[in-house]
Amino acid sequence: MDDFLVRAVLCGLGVAAVAGPLGVFVVWRRMAFFGGTLGHSALLGVAAGLLLGLDTTVGVVAVCVAVALMLVAMEGRLRLGGDTLLGILAHATLALGLVVMAFLTTVRVDLMSYLFGDILAVTPADVMWVMAGGVVVLAALAALWRPLLAVTVHAELAMVEGVPVRTVNTALMLLLAVVVALAIKVVGVLLVVSLLVIPAAAARRFSPTPERMALLAAVAGCLSVAGGLAGSLAWDTPAGPSIVVAAAALFAVSALWPGRAPA
Repeated sequence: MDDFLVRAVLCGLGVAAVAGPLGVFVVWRRMAFFGGTLGHSALLGVAAGLLLGLDTTVGVVAVCVAVALMLVAMEGRLRLGGDTLLGILAHATLALGLVVMAFLTTVRVDLMSYLFGDILAVTPADVMWVMAGGVVVLAALAALWRPLLAVTVHAELAMVEGVPVRTVNTALMLLLAVVVALAIKVVGVLLVVSLLVIPAAAARRFSPTPERMALLAAVAGCLSVAGGLAGSLAWDTPAGPSIVVAAAALFAVSALWPGRAPA
């Protein structure tokens, strides 16, 4: 295979392997809107990185982490629902990112590649970012697995048992921020939440335990990347959207599969 395709496969599989296990908590906690907010804010990170002459991945990680921490700080101080805060942050950061990009007159910006991904254009540095970030996120997720499960099942009971609920929730948001930053190159700002939600949702029917669901979500994500890239190569379709279509097809198969999904 050509070098660009090898890099695309490695990058896509690396992101899918991390997004799948983390996505199970997004599904269980109904946090898809939070993932979408981080995806929207990533465009501001790209613009900030280009404006300051930094690697765009660094800018995206910094802005996504800042938005996650901002949400944690705002939740307890403002009398607004979580969905309202997410809506404000999502649209404000997306609009601000577009405004900042308008000032980048000396830099040529391919906005479509950031909005919908350009996995076929990933560089060796991008692959290294994904692999290194993926190892860190998976290690952190493994360490937090039991506290996260306890808080997800029953936050009040977990607090009584001594689990630092606020710290665990903040850690989950930060891990999601890093994964969103890593996934931008694969599916772009507007589709990034799909790699978190769809593989995990597809794996749920076949998962009697949380650990099985995390493993199958990673497998479903990898299959989506492989199928999407194969379809893109065969029919000359956009790679990022093709990956999302492949993931949606897997979900459709799981939804139509005979039998009852676990509760």
